Order: sequence, then C-alpha cells, then structure tokens
Amino acid sequence: MPHTARVITVSDRSAAGLREDRGGPLAVSLLREAGFDCGDPAVVPDGADSVEAALRAAIATGAGLVVTTGGTGISPTDRTPEGTARVLDRQLPGIAEELRRRGLADTPLAVISRGLAGIADPSTLVVNLPGSTRAVASGIAVLAELAPHVLDQLAGGDHS
Repeated sequence: MPHTARVITVSDRSAAGLREDRGGPLAVSLLREAGFDCGDPAVVPDGADSVEAALRAAIATGAGLVVTTGGTGISPTDRTPEGTARVLDRQLPGIAEELRRRGLADTPLAVISRGLAGIADPSTLVVNLPGSTRAVASGIAVLAELAPHVLDQLAGGDHS
C-alpha cells in the first residue's frame, strides 16, 4: 500500500489567483511518480497562521508526508518555517540541510532557505521546500529517497 502525501503551496499571489501555482502541481506529480498516493495541492496565503492551519488539516487526514512549497525565504511575508515549527514535535535538521546542499547545484541562494523538516507526532513527516520549480524538483528527489524509510520507522519498522 503506498504512503500518503499532501502538498501545500504557500503564496499570497497564488492564493489570490494572481499567479499560477506551478510548484505545487509539480510536487504532486513527482510524488505520484515516486509511488505516493497524493491528492491535488492546497494553496494558502503566506503567514505562520495559515501555514499552521493547513499543516494541521493535512496531518488530520492521516498523511504520512506533508510537503510545503514557498515561504521559506527572508521576505517580510515568508513565515512558512514559523508556522511549521508550531506543529513539529521533533525536528530532523539533516533533511533540511541536505535540501539546501542539493539546492546549491541550482543556485547559491539555496543557503538562505529557512525551510524545516521534522515529525509531527505520531507519524507525519513534514518538509518545507522553497517555491521555485527547480527547488521543488530537487527537493522531491531527496524526499523520494528518504521519506519511505522515515515513514516505515515511524510505523515501527526495523532499521534495515
């Protein structure tokens, strides 16, 4: 049975219908290709409160993996990490570090992403990705490698 994933796009302009969401649909497509059961992306405006609410709603569906795209930078409205921190019980800094490291292949600006990764107990992996399609593609590649093992561990699997 495939793992379940949800994608949340965080963007004031996309939420207002002023810009097409390209990162969310790309994340969904790549997660499906990687074998995840993933519905269409949700789109919410920037801000810690909207991110927290969207994450809690996605977690409540029983999703094993929840990925956000956007809002990880340093502009005044970029508050995705702050909203994410409110739902994480345990952070996994190594995943966030690897996402930034791999992102450097595309742009030196990857180092200013403030994205988090961690566990929302009891069994959901939450990961913030930047909003660019390149960052989404490289980030989902990392998650396709790591998330199945993390989710198996959360379900009580062995360290194989």
